[in-house]
Amino acid sequence: MSLREEFVALAQHDGTNIRALCRGLGISPTTGYKWLERSRREQPLSDLSRRPMHSPKRSSAEFEQQVCQLREQHPAWGARKLATRLSDLGLAVPAVSTVHA
Repeated sequence: MSLREEFVALAQHDGTNIRALCRGLGISPTTGYKWLERSRREQPLSDLSRRPMHSPKRSSAEFEQQVCQLREQHPAWGARKLATRLSDLGLAVPAVSTVHA
């Protein structure tokens, strides 16, 4: 973290060559410009989470609950049979692998 703060402090001086500063500190210019942009926006310099903010293709909680209930009622059934049964009940089953997961 101290390297990042040091880089930002040095890069904010007038006339500083950002690429030369990056070479001197052993970081890539892409990373250096990323840290500078975060500093300008007053964002933390620490690494950000790579976890997606949302999963648009994720199954609904209601569907997951129905799969779990059916599996509890029939623990010996596999994903294909569960998917077939859910389809027979009128539910839109995306894929057998989804039921398995």
